[in-house]
Order: sequence, then C-alpha cells, then structure tokens
Amino acid sequence: MNRSVKKVLVAVVPPLAVFAVMLGIWYFVSYQVLAEDEKFLLPPPHDVLTEGFLDSEIRADMLDALWVTAQAALIGLAISVGIGLLLAVAMVQARWIERSLYPYAILLQTVPILAIVPVIGFWFGFEMFARVVVCVIISLFPLIINPLQGMLGADRGLHDLFTLGGADSFTRLVKLQFPSALPDVFVGLQTAAGLAVVGATVGDFFFGRGQTGLGLLLQRYSSRLQSAEMLATVIVACLLGIAAFCIFGALGRRIVGKWSPAWGAR
Repeated sequence: MNRSVKKVLVAVVPPLAVFAVMLGIWYFVSYQVLAEDEKFLLPPPHDVLTEGFLDSEIRADMLDALWVTAQAALIGLAISVGIGLLLAVAMVQARWIERSLYPYAILLQTVPILAIVPVIGFWFGFEMFARVVVCVIISLFPLIINPLQGMLGADRGLHDLFTLGGADSFTRLVKLQFPSALPDVFVGLQTAAGLAVVGATVGDFFFGRGQTGLGLLLQRYSSRLQSAEMLATVIVACLLGIAAFCIFGALGRRIVGKWSPAWGAR
C-alpha cells in the first residue's frame, strides 16, 4: 500500500469509526431508550439532517446566525491576542510586573462567565460590543499564560550567549524569547479560538436580544421545543469552533513545524 495512502487512512479511519459508534448510540437512544412521546428529547440523526440542515428556511437562519457569531468570536479573539501578547511581554520583562499581573490573569480564568453575562449586558448593552467583551474575558487567559511560559522557557544557554554579546532586552525579546514562545503561542491560539466561539454563543444565548447569533437561535428553538433544529444549531457552533482550531493548527504547523518537535510531529 502506498505510504501516503496509508498515512491518510491512519488519520481518517479512527475518527470515522468513533463517529459511526456515536451515531449508533444516538440511534439506539432515540429508538430503544426513549418512548414515542419522548422522542422529541433526542430526535434521530436523520431528523436533524432533514429538519435542520436540508430545510432551506432553517438553513438560511443558521447561516445568518453563524455569520453574527463568527464576527463576535473573531473580533474578540483578535483583541485577546493583542492584549494577551502585550501583557505576556510586559510580565517577562520584570519579575515585579509578573507578580503584579499574574493574579489577575488567574482571576480571568475563574470568572463565572454565566453569572456576569447579565452584568455585562447592563453595562454595555446587548449588541455586538457586549458579545465581544464576553469573548475577550473567556479567551484571554491562554493568550497570556502560553506566551508567558514560552518566553520564560527560552534556553538558558542561549540567554548566556546573548548576555555575552551585550544584547539589550529588546533584542533578547525579539530574537530569542518570542521565537522560542511561538509553539506555545499557537497552542494558546488554538485554545482561545474555541473559547471565543463558546463566549460568543453563550453571550448571545443569555443576552437574549440584539442581532440573532447561534446562541439566540438556540434559545428560540429551545423555547419552541424544536429539538432537531436546536441540535443542528449546536452542531454548527461545534463546527465553527473546530474550524477555528484547525486553522490555527495549520498555521502553527506551517510557521513553526519545521523546527519545533511538538508541531512537526502533528
């Protein structure tokens, strides 16, 4: 068997096998576990396909909502990247800056986002800006911690060489610390991209007003007990997160895969 074909099969077959098992479990629960009058709780996959994805009106609503959610997630992620890298660079420059800011970075990770979403709505309204704020809060942590750990983990021997060469802190940052942190930066981007999608969807769901994104669409279908359409919307939100994860994964492999053992093996 051709080596490239074998490589593709090894990459594709296991996920497809797991997917087939999941579909089988789904059908089993729909037809064997749930009574006929309970089937709306988990409609079978073909109902989700026909009522959710193949219905032109529902599909148009989901695509419009997908665009709104994708905008919020992308803007929030871009802001998080800028703030996260700026804070990470500041923290790596001086120990006292790291000690001052690190507790608040951890605080971001522990914020009960569902509890403060109504507060964010009261402060910033219920339109795009408020959703972006939610995305930033939920996605910022890995974009601080991953670059910070990557820069702090730069090779000590190379640090000594830069010291012997009389390099200033900016040269050390640009030519040693930041390049060393790039593999960790892309891991943080992969994590934050999925979190930004979650933030956009959650914020939209709990705001319950403004432009219709995937979260607001979920709320609408849930209130009408349209479970097939609701599951189709959940799948679309998941696919958006997976797409964002894969895009940054591909970028990471292309940019650092040639010299980073971790990324080169992916």
